[in-house]
Amino acid sequence: MSRYVALFRGINVGKAKRIAMADLRTLLGKLGYTEVQTLLNSGNAVFTGDAAPNGKHAERIHDAVLRKTGVDAMVIVKSAKDLAGVIAGNELGPEANDHSRLLVALCNDAKGLTGVRKLAADNWGDEKLHIGKHAAYLWCANGILESKVAVALLKGLEGAGTTRNWATLNKIHALMGEE
Repeated sequence: MSRYVALFRGINVGKAKRIAMADLRTLLGKLGYTEVQTLLNSGNAVFTGDAAPNGKHAERIHDAVLRKTGVDAMVIVKSAKDLAGVIAGNELGPEANDHSRLLVALCNDAKGLTGVRKLAADNWGDEKLHIGKHAAYLWCANGILESKVAVALLKGLEGAGTTRNWATLNKIHALMGEE
């Protein structure tokens, strides 16, 4: 058995209160996942499951959410090892760990970052974009909400990924424990 995180896009952010986290925990439990935890209103669920590929877990969870709730939410699944790689892959420097300024884009596979890779060559002034093996990292000098590059990053994902701030990823990582 391995630890995973399911990152949902747009199910419980802002006004999109489509699925209560308690209902999501129950749904994952009915799928046979154990030790299911969610971060309050975050659209993230940490769970223990068999050692299947991440994409199989994502597809299974997506289909169950769609069937049960009617919500067609993107689901990205990462193993504890994958998430540790995302955390370690931040090469923007020690100053780039402020949760209100560091945005991380994650996809189910490396192909999802293709559109974002095109942005990396551009000069973004005070903002920095790094494309790592597991994720894309955006340092927003004036904060995530003020960033023009964040808008370009979301467009560059072309519907293939989702974003989390640095604090959320570190909280998820702590919930997952080490493998």
